[in-house]
Amino acid sequence: MRDLDETDLRIIELLAADARRPYSDIGDEVGLSGPAVSDRVTRLEDSGVLKRFTVDVDRSQLRAGVPVFVRLAVDSGMDALRERVAAASAVEHLFVTAEEELLFYGRAQADGVRDWLAELIGDADVAEREISVVDDVAWTPALGGVEFALTCAECGNTVDSEGETERLGDDVYHFCCPSCRSRFVERYERMEAGAE
Repeated sequence: MRDLDETDLRIIELLAADARRPYSDIGDEVGLSGPAVSDRVTRLEDSGVLKRFTVDVDRSQLRAGVPVFVRLAVDSGMDALRERVAAASAVEHLFVTAEEELLFYGRAQADGVRDWLAELIGDADVAEREISVVDDVAWTPALGGVEFALTCAECGNTVDSEGETERLGDDVYHFCCPSCRSRFVERYERMEAGAE
């Protein structure tokens, strides 16, 4: 497994800014040919670093409603609540904090914010809730200040150039060493055999 480098990071930054940008244009920016950029993008996808290309939709152009930012402090039922909120078509961004808070941005009908929120919360035990009407939104995902460091799926250590990669089912896993890969694969195969 080859280390991710500054060129990979720059390619990801350029794709994050415009996922439809031609590989030849990206190549001009990073000093590679279009096919070389394509090869790197394919490798980034195969390794699981790039999961998908998306469209950034300005929902304000498509749907009326009041833009709201919601903070919920959750005592219990976080998993089901998170699934409901993530599936809600009016929700654009969702965050879960280590303090068991769920934060999200979305658009609600002007005369139905409380009902909409009550439906989303369902039976989750929410200790606190805070709703703010949003005046302006800017979403600028950036990779500045980060370094690529794949994490071992077995022990959590950083995976370097000595690491190994294994595709199991539809997922790609990274390992810091052969023994971590071996333990993980054995456990995975036991679980697969037990599920049959």
